Amino acid sequence: MLCALGGILLCASMPVQGQLLASNNQGQQPSGSAARDLFVTVGKSLVIESPVNVQRISVGDSAKAEVTAVSPRELLINGKAEGATSLIVWQQGGNRLVFDLRVQSDKLETVRHEMKRELPGQDVSVSFADGAVYLHGTVKDMNSAERALSIAGSLGKVVNLIRVSVPAIEDQVLLQVKFMEVDRSVSQSLSVNMFSLGALNTLGQTAVGQSTAPVVTLPGAGAPATASISNPLNIFLFRPDLNLGATIQALASRNQGQILAEPNLLALSGKEASFLAGGEIPIPIITNSLGGASVSVLYKEFGVKLRFTPVVTARNTIRLKVAPEYSEIDKSNEVTYSGLQIPAFSTRKVETEIELQNLQSFGIAGLLSTTTENDFSKIPGIGDIPIIGKLFQSRNKTKNKQELLVLVTPEIVRPIPAGQTTPNLDMPDPFLKPGAKVPPRTPGVDKTGTVPMTSGVESIPYEQLLEKPNAPPTTQGVQLLTIPMTSPAPAPANP
Repeated sequence: MLCALGGILLCASMPVQGQLLASNNQGQQPSGSAARDLFVTVGKSLVIESPVNVQRISVGDSAKAEVTAVSPRELLINGKAEGATSLIVWQQGGNRLVFDLRVQSDKLETVRHEMKRELPGQDVSVSFADGAVYLHGTVKDMNSAERALSIAGSLGKVVNLIRVSVPAIEDQVLLQVKFMEVDRSVSQSLSVNMFSLGALNTLGQTAVGQSTAPVVTLPGAGAPATASISNPLNIFLFRPDLNLGATIQALASRNQGQILAEPNLLALSGKEASFLAGGEIPIPIITNSLGGASVSVLYKEFGVKLRFTPVVTARNTIRLKVAPEYSEIDKSNEVTYSGLQIPAFSTRKVETEIELQNLQSFGIAGLLSTTTENDFSKIPGIGDIPIIGKLFQSRNKTKNKQELLVLVTPEIVRPIPAGQTTPNLDMPDPFLKPGAKVPPRTPGVDKTGTVPMTSGVESIPYEQLLEKPNAPPTTQGVQLLTIPMTSPAPAPANP
């Protein structure tokens, strides 16, 4: 069969997708060859011009589209309902063309327009078939992929086939933290203890309880009385001719202490890092059951602790979620249960989220702890006598004040390049010489070969970037032993 078909030009009477379809100029379209795509919008028309006369046309589903021959060489296609059907055109000379006619809704064109406006310069295409929305193309980052999904989701269920360009290395944030605590304490103590070794033929002593009193020993037959003084403190008086003595405690002390920790933590943007300068103390946990009570051990951390999560924003600022904590063991409030000592903790902590520029600093202050203790003792009666009663009274006054300041400075940093000198500790004395001339180590890239820093591909599927490694399970406590605790037998009932 002879055929001289140059091509078919598709043009829309209203804004629709048009394309130039090449024809088979050597005869009929080969059997089994792929059909050509043809798009029309519901409620709109499309005109097909043929270089030769059209003899016959056929539409698979007339409910989806209507095809009318307006002239021997022009076909008018009207979109009626959303969906897909087939269009077959027989041309003069025996040539036959088969089209996949897709009738799309006007909403799909709106989505495509929004996609081009919101993602300029990115290769994203949207198609609709069999009730599903297919999203194809490559975007530059995850934000663009999320936006494309959000726009395409207005059409219905989305089949996400988007690929994302391989992202660059994430930013790393160095957090410089300074913990400063000042501990001040002031105490005053005044007490008087008197004793007699035979003054006025009387043996005795007075003690007011704030300081250790002398111990008077009764005399034996013909032996004089004696007094043992374990702590003479700062004033000791004794009159041998009167056999009368006294110990006086009059102390004033002022103490100041400082705790300073300067941890430097490094973390990727969006990842959490933690620091602990202190220790762990075992705490017994008692569990009652039908077989009796058992004890498990839980390790509790204490000391200077810090948790922080940095996020580098699109504004090139650093958003920080910081949780500093300072705790210490408080033995004055510990609990004893069945012979087990359960410690208490004195804790000061704060948790906040702020946003800073690179190398800006912020301080967390006001974490104060102030305590005042007053102890007063006196001998009833004689301790109330003016002037003389002061000798039979004692006072002990203690004031404690603790202040905690946390200073935080974030900085966006990069790894130290290969070949540059790394920082070393300044040792006061030279360390031991190494036993081997060359310390053992893992072979370098000169032995193993260069390790590429990239994956070797320009883009990867969207789902792979969403994959996150499973976090290791966190252990709240470690059970080291189980001790059965027998309860006492019940008392017999009265007959």
